Amino acid sequence: MKLLEDRIRKDGTVRNCNILKVDSFLNHQLDVTLLDELGKEFYRLFKDEGVTKILTIESSGIAIAMSAAREFRIPAVFAKKNRTKNIEGEVYSAAVESFTSGITYTVIISKKFLNADDRVLIIDDFLAQGQALKGLVGMVEAAGATVVGCGIAIEKGFQDGGKTLRDQGYRVESLAIVESMDPENGIVFRN
Repeated sequence: MKLLEDRIRKDGTVRNCNILKVDSFLNHQLDVTLLDELGKEFYRLFKDEGVTKILTIESSGIAIAMSAAREFRIPAVFAKKNRTKNIEGEVYSAAVESFTSGITYTVIISKKFLNADDRVLIIDDFLAQGQALKGLVGMVEAAGATVVGCGIAIEKGFQDGGKTLRDQGYRVESLAIVESMDPENGIVFRN
């Protein structure tokens, strides 16, 4: 998606050759106009899949998931990183290691929000090693629901998460795939 790639070139910052900071528009400060366009693109890509739920993980995927859910006119659900007092009943859970923070979280989704008849589109801001997506896929499958695909804003194509999921038969649609990046030479996108 040229719009997203242009914005990454303009405002993205590379740190340590593996970290791409897009916090000025995607995952800290939010450009809601850009988010609306991402939601429209995910709708265009997956509109014929019978999606009944959008699923993401706390917290950076929530804004993108909401934009997509608005286009589909369906609920967005997010996996929480902490069980709070207001989550009642049984939950699906998965251990997920965050690439950026290096912390492993046990994420949860209340069983009342994910059912066997759901057709789930998983949305996230980044795909690197794929740990978050693998955890979310596992919870969807534990519910007996169907993963119709994974919509990613930015995929790090030089890491193996996307390849692994595609090799397992999952449809992964990334709006921008970074082929390489470093602080001196900038960001190169896959064509």
